Amino acid sequence: MRIGLFIGDVSGARTSIPELLDSARAAEVRGFTSGWVPHLPWSLDALTALALVGQVTDTIELGTAVMPTYPRHPMAMAQQAMSTQAATNGRLALGIGPSHPVVIENMFGLSYDRPARHTREYVEVLRAAFAGTGHLEYHGEFFDFSSMLEVPGSTPARLLVAALAPLMLRLAGEVADGTITYWADERALTDHVVPRLTEAADAAGRPPPRVVVGLPVAVVDDVDAARERAATLFATYNAIPTYQRILARGEGAGPEDVAVIGSARDVEVRLRAYADAGATDLCAAPLGLGSERDASWRDTVDLLASLAPDF
Repeated sequence: MRIGLFIGDVSGARTSIPELLDSARAAEVRGFTSGWVPHLPWSLDALTALALVGQVTDTIELGTAVMPTYPRHPMAMAQQAMSTQAATNGRLALGIGPSHPVVIENMFGLSYDRPARHTREYVEVLRAAFAGTGHLEYHGEFFDFSSMLEVPGSTPARLLVAALAPLMLRLAGEVADGTITYWADERALTDHVVPRLTEAADAAGRPPPRVVVGLPVAVVDDVDAARERAATLFATYNAIPTYQRILARGEGAGPEDVAVIGSARDVEVRLRAYADAGATDLCAAPLGLGSERDASWRDTVDLLASLAPDF
């Protein structure tokens, strides 16, 4: 399992461009395989952010986790992703997903109509764009257009679809390079995510899919207190139906049970369990949940960095 981490904050803080660039440089120097930026309404545009990160790093894979599809026409997403791919010398992993009704309908005022079908067409448009023919044409239920599209210096980006439900996992296996999960624990991976994704990829004649597992991680001294803080921090996720369903497929009662919280040894054991469950990549969100939060955050990043070369 390759170990990467979020270089943009996912816990509610606002990440500035200087902070993002410093975090990206540090992640590459410390040997992390990938750096991920979430696309959040209170922070930076993820693709723009990664185009900038590409100018201060050389080798680390750069991913979005994830770009919502409904607010952007797939041709606009394709052009921006292809520009970011060119700016990063081919290091982009484009993570996309339909997001959730509370986001798309309430925050954007758009229809959250047939998300699986919408996403399938969206991926097909992106694939056609990444082929780089200079012309992009698609005729489907959601998208029907014909246009020029060419980005100098771009190559096909890796394409990952955020998927937790059965239809979305089948889609990710059939037409994408893998999936990105959040709040899926070891049991949910073993019994639900990996079998459905792999079966779909095999049936479509595609290579083994990537399973990028997004997880909060915290090395702490007082586990009970840290879990209480985590339960408060992640409480909003309990109200989102998609996450309710994936949590129900696992062994824990809430997000604080899926999050990897404990001593350095406990964290390592849990991460190895995720690898055994089929995770090919870890997208870690380091948290400071110990009694000394800055020290807890540093201990977490130090542990992840020490594991990254040989995991």
